[in-house]
Amino acid sequence: MSRPVRIGVQLQPQHAPKYGLIRDAVRRAEDAGVDIVFNWDHFYPLYGDPEGAHFECWTMLAAVAEQTERVELGALVTGGGYRNPDLLADMARTVDQISDGRLILGIGAGWFQKDYDQYGYEFGTAGSRLALLKETLARITDRLPKLNPQPVRDIPILIGGGGEKKTLRLVAEYANIWHSFADLEVLTRKSGILAEHCAAVGTDPATIERSVDWPGPDQAAKFVEQGATLFTVGTGGPDYDLSGVEEAIRWRDEYAKSTV
Repeated sequence: MSRPVRIGVQLQPQHAPKYGLIRDAVRRAEDAGVDIVFNWDHFYPLYGDPEGAHFECWTMLAAVAEQTERVELGALVTGGGYRNPDLLADMARTVDQISDGRLILGIGAGWFQKDYDQYGYEFGTAGSRLALLKETLARITDRLPKLNPQPVRDIPILIGGGGEKKTLRLVAEYANIWHSFADLEVLTRKSGILAEHCAAVGTDPATIERSVDWPGPDQAAKFVEQGATLFTVGTGGPDYDLSGVEEAIRWRDEYAKSTV
């Protein structure tokens, strides 16, 4: 399956003293030609001042859905243990409706202990969080067909993570997009492991899009050769500098011309 290369931006909802700065960054990103606008699902900054300004993920996605016309949008990624899974399915359906079918449901097992401790969630272990993610995915996929009205489209599920035994198995079972934080060598190896999981559950691995962080224009073509077609550039507040995103978009357009 041949896929076009796509560029995402992760507008990290931290260190912006007012939401208007994020709204402006969304506008600039869509105008620049980005394909997907992501945020993330945390309650505190991940770098810089640990007590700095921060906004919530899903209420922001609803605003982004209303503000934009073309881009897809989603979380990179939702914390799997932060919300009742049936409620999360309903939230996703609602944002998908607001956006007229542009939501990507990104989800992962969660890892940032401060989020859990400060908001009263049980942090547990990596194993318990993955078990909860498995339950969450099952409940989401069970709830979505029961909702009225239905989502505008079959909402693509993006799973973030690279655990070879459990996470990649969930990717094979549930995901349309797999986001890996891997370098080129690890991506190649884990794609092979994912293919084995896909064979075990009867999924064609070619139907799962590979997503990675933007490696820069010198390396991006090598990642495409190994199956990656979605590249995301991260940027945080208060400046939301999009120069890296613009570089990636220029590379995307030049690469598309070179492969016609």
